[in-house]
Amino acid sequence: MRVVSNTSPLSNLAIVGRRDLLKQRYGTVRIPPAVARELPALSHPGGRTRIPAALAHGWLVVESPPASPLALPFPLDVGEAEAIALALATNVDVLLMDEKRGREAARHLGLTVAGALGELLHARQIGRVPELRSEIMRLGSEAGFFVDSKIEQFILFQVGE
Repeated sequence: MRVVSNTSPLSNLAIVGRRDLLKQRYGTVRIPPAVARELPALSHPGGRTRIPAALAHGWLVVESPPASPLALPFPLDVGEAEAIALALATNVDVLLMDEKRGREAARHLGLTVAGALGELLHARQIGRVPELRSEIMRLGSEAGFFVDSKIEQFILFQVGE
């Protein structure tokens, strides 16, 4: 399965010690140069130290999007824009992105989008994490990840929690 990631799913999963879920599911995760530049600047030490190991092990790969301009429906930050451009250029199966406007733009351009919550849900469904509720709580407390209570209830319902 081909995947491109923006900064936040990688950093959020790395912060809570679940970065390897991406390796297990996708094998290789591609990121654009703008995302590669953002990762070392993460404020959380867990995220900052766990990401370079993924690059060193070769399953997190930096790949440049085409130089041609991308017609986005509205302005995005450079990491999001490059991730969308790379996803379109490489015809990925999924783009990992947590930011609401970035997800909206990606869907507008026909991409399938997932994020940290979706990856944790998938991992719970196949037995790689024993409990989803605690993973969501860790995302909030350790990574500062906000989850709307209705979305949390819906996701937990999917796995009977």
